[in-house]
Amino acid sequence: MNSQLKIFSGSSNQQLAADIARELGVDLGLVSLERFRDGEISVKYNENIRGADVFIVQPTNSPGENILELLIMIDAARRASARRITAVIPYYGYGRQDRKDQPRVPISAKLFANLYVGAGANRILGMDLHVSQIQGFFDIPFDHLYGSYVFSEYFINKEISNLVVAAPDIGSVRMARAYAKRLHAGLVLVDKRRPGPNEVEVLHIIGDVKNKNVLFVDDMVDTAGTLATAAHAMKKGGAVEIYVACSHALLSDDAVTRIINSPIKEFAVTDSLYLSPEKRFDKLKILSVASLFGQAIDRIHNEKSISILFDIEKV
Repeated sequence: MNSQLKIFSGSSNQQLAADIARELGVDLGLVSLERFRDGEISVKYNENIRGADVFIVQPTNSPGENILELLIMIDAARRASARRITAVIPYYGYGRQDRKDQPRVPISAKLFANLYVGAGANRILGMDLHVSQIQGFFDIPFDHLYGSYVFSEYFINKEISNLVVAAPDIGSVRMARAYAKRLHAGLVLVDKRRPGPNEVEVLHIIGDVKNKNVLFVDDMVDTAGTLATAAHAMKKGGAVEIYVACSHALLSDDAVTRIINSPIKEFAVTDSLYLSPEKRFDKLKILSVASLFGQAIDRIHNEKSISILFDIEKV
């Protein structure tokens, strides 16, 4: 018989955790997340979790305290004798630093993989990693879900004619191709270069967007520099309407203003990250991934296959 299922939330995105628990028909677990006067994090589980199958929901976006909080929650669960601890990380922070592409730089994605395992995590459940190779940084099971499972259904129902899917770079071609196959659409590629961090210059749009409706897909939008620049380039190339499907809406600096002032008609994101009121605007459409994570957690808990949920070619 399986041990009792317990869902707990860090402070990063408590609404998503509550929605996941509701999908599973369980109450969100009781945990105290407090701060000492000097700012140190204090965690205490307020219910018995000995022998339980514990899932801790915590996106690890900025600030860095979100990562520290998750690590401490994992450690506390391990010391409270949880049978299995799964870190549910809808957004994997520091995933962009996944290799040494220049001298004297860290591989932060690997560093934090080591920390999660060292703290006591037995399994990781994530969604739309910046690069899939991050799964290989873990020596424990890593289940990788895809936001396309949610986005594809949404855009199929919109019945957009003359649609092409745009990949923001070479690394996103496989994801964009999966969308294009699912939506029976064409495929175009944005050829860009980065003069520096968070800077982008679009050089070419590879493919035909004239008189086409464009769906721009990406795993994250940070400053929206690439997105806004590409949207203007596509409009100049004759695109009719431009849509965006972005799993993780970081929306740093002037990102919201750039999107509002761009030709983008609709900016669809998931609720993997909590969006404060100042990051919400008329073009924004938030799609919930609570059901997706709920199905994955239920299958993990009951030792069932979840491949149908993370096979990008099928969704």
